[in-house]
Amino acid sequence: MTAITRRALLALLVVVAAGAAAAPPATTLTFVGACYCRAGGSLHCTSNLTERECRQRCDEDLCDDWFWKERLPCWNWGYGG
Repeated sequence: MTAITRRALLALLVVVAAGAAAAPPATTLTFVGACYCRAGGSLHCTSNLTERECRQRCDEDLCDDWFWKERLPCWNWGYGG
């Protein structure tokens, strides 16, 4: 290998390493779903909330029990709409 080839390879290696270090971090997926809250004997559902938003809403609404269904809409409790 000539000195020019070695320098070119070294420069390429430095550029690739710098590009890898500057790459943005992988994004995490945030899913929305159905948030069910049971309070006062009745069950209510709110659509399109993340699990964190569901937990916060249920804490604010003083739910007796709550659960979140990832990537699912609220069930309308009947098949006729």
